Amino acid sequence: MGKSLLIVESPTKVDTLKKIVGKGFVIKATVGHLKDLPKKKLGVDIENDFKPDYITIRGKGKILAELKAAAKKADDIYLAPDPDREGEAIAYHIANEMKKLTKGKIYRVMFNELTKKAVTEAIKNPTELNTNKVNAQQARRILDRLVGYKISPILWKKVHRGLSAGRVQSVALKMVCDREKEIQDFKQEEYWTITADLKGSQEPEFQAKLFKLDQEKMEVTQEEQALEIVQAVEGGEWILEGITKKERKRNPVAPFITSTLQQEASRKLNFSPKKTMMLAQRLYEGLTVEGKGTVGLITYMRTDSTRLADEAVGNLRDFILDKFGKEYIPAKPNTYKVKKSAQEAHEAIRPTDFSIEPKPLKDKIEKDLYRLYELIWLRAVSSQMVPAILDTTQFDIRSGKYLFRANGSVIKFMGCLQVYVEATDEDSGASARDDKILPDLPKGEKLHLQKILPEQHFTQPPPRFTEALLVKALEEKGVGRPSTYASIISVIKDRDYVRSEDKRLAPTELGNLVFELLMENFPGIMTEEFTAHMEDQLDLIEEGKIEWVETLKTFYVPFEKDLAEAEKKMRDIKSEVEETDEVCEKCGQPMIIKWGRFGKFMACSGYPECKNTKEVGGKDEDPDAVKAEGNCDKCNSPLIIKVGRFGKFIACSAYPDCKFTKPISLGVSCPETDCKGYVSTRRSKKGRTFYGCSEYPNCTFTSWDKPIAESCPECDNPYMVQKWKKNEGESIMCPKCSFKKSTEAA
Repeated sequence: MGKSLLIVESPTKVDTLKKIVGKGFVIKATVGHLKDLPKKKLGVDIENDFKPDYITIRGKGKILAELKAAAKKADDIYLAPDPDREGEAIAYHIANEMKKLTKGKIYRVMFNELTKKAVTEAIKNPTELNTNKVNAQQARRILDRLVGYKISPILWKKVHRGLSAGRVQSVALKMVCDREKEIQDFKQEEYWTITADLKGSQEPEFQAKLFKLDQEKMEVTQEEQALEIVQAVEGGEWILEGITKKERKRNPVAPFITSTLQQEASRKLNFSPKKTMMLAQRLYEGLTVEGKGTVGLITYMRTDSTRLADEAVGNLRDFILDKFGKEYIPAKPNTYKVKKSAQEAHEAIRPTDFSIEPKPLKDKIEKDLYRLYELIWLRAVSSQMVPAILDTTQFDIRSGKYLFRANGSVIKFMGCLQVYVEATDEDSGASARDDKILPDLPKGEKLHLQKILPEQHFTQPPPRFTEALLVKALEEKGVGRPSTYASIISVIKDRDYVRSEDKRLAPTELGNLVFELLMENFPGIMTEEFTAHMEDQLDLIEEGKIEWVETLKTFYVPFEKDLAEAEKKMRDIKSEVEETDEVCEKCGQPMIIKWGRFGKFMACSGYPECKNTKEVGGKDEDPDAVKAEGNCDKCNSPLIIKVGRFGKFIACSAYPDCKFTKPISLGVSCPETDCKGYVSTRRSKKGRTFYGCSEYPNCTFTSWDKPIAESCPECDNPYMVQKWKKNEGESIMCPKCSFKKSTEAA
């Protein structure tokens, strides 16, 4: 009896599968797609029902030849690329190549996890290729090709070669630019909080905030009003007027889907979505585990379903019973809401074997793989546990006509919080155990005022997106799908349309320009609603409810008109130049400001005979901030502040004769012993802002948080750092002892 051929996507799965299926199979990998549209031309015959011109991807000819040779010798062929649209398309292209070469049957097999049981079951119960799923992938690929290859050349012609537009990436860019405009247009409003430190007959002391004036909720908007209230209550009586006690539940959260895994890994582990998916892929494809051989540690990581298989739930409930006890198991398994568009054939992301606990793996696999596996394991286990129970207490305290309120809570039963506490974008993983505890006091008790503090605040604009928040926003608006979130963000960063500043995404000057041009000329496709609608159409194609060719026709007719108009009406940025007073130091001709790949730059008007160029500041550069204090260390010429690709820096005014530069000081001396440097803003290789010593590499002091020139009043640390939280705004904290105060108090 001959052997069967099992074809997978990734070569790293091969070793795992060999130990599962045994000697009856030859296993080969495609290493991703084998066929695609050509790179150097559109590759779509629009007039012939959008027929795609697929070619073998460059470098994949040898792999295809090996697969064909193996197919000729095989009894049957099992196609096992990943269980999603892309995997179905890969299987479809392989089947088209193999059907002429084999007399045996060609099967489609899908497994959601690389375990013996899942793989064996899939091979025992093979299916056929899903042509609707292939059509959905093909429609998406052609849509993306039409948008990218039709709009991008117009940007090359009007702005600069190398720019790109995309059906989904351009909408993601729009979301970042829209948020930036919201921030710029935001009008700050002043408000005040009044906090009383109070003491009763029992410990501990506690704080209460001003809540109401008589029966109306109190809003304090001016300092005079705040001081008037402080004066009114300082000498008055403080009576504990009301006590409300309640028992509250904190429910477990659903096991991870792709988007929530990317968000939580960003918050808790500081991983980018791209890094998270690369690590998850390795956990899925298999690692060597002592005593178990090579095993896939998690289920398939591209999913939008929160469902767990019945067998997995049963195994997990047994594990919880054994590990934590029966009081941690709910009467019925927990179920979670699933989005309408979710593919129910998929499961949530979970460990393939709950008995493989993270801790024993800590020293046996790479650190980041361990951290991500631990996150997935803890979240999945907690999802099938009972809620935590909290006792909450609310004090209402009256002083004259003013009502102050204090809230506290105590965890009565840990439940799911014993295992996992979900992070938020505000706390980045703060513990659920940080709740304030109020003393056990009787109603009507007279309290003693220890201190009263009026604090000035200002309303905060919406924050810039972190990568995690952008993934969340994309998901909420239906833009993209689980398999595309990470690549969308990578593309707009790689194109230099957005940059990471303090871990948040900010549009560059180039990104804003491209966004404005696309909005002016392609308003129909530059909306979240249109992109979400197209994703819904692709889902309907996959379900067999609509035809893919008709969907493309409906899209292309108005799009073609927009293209023709854009060719004529789009601003020709290339031809736009700004005159300057500067003269080229090489040839004496006037210097002009032009647009390039990375925004504005200064160039000689004598180009191409003279190719002299300089960096210039962006349009928002402050003309009053040109001169810097002091003189050049090398030639004693005055120093000036310039703006380069990575922000502002100090340079010699005698450039190019003198090329002396140095970073701009934050006004904070380097805290390292015997170092005479100062702290300045720097940028990492990945574009993230951080703070380091001007004496680098002789001094290696660095901080992700912005240092402030103020010593800590608690521990005398020579500097503090600036933090930001959505609900609190900016605050100042000691990095050594964690002493904290708001910037308004500072």
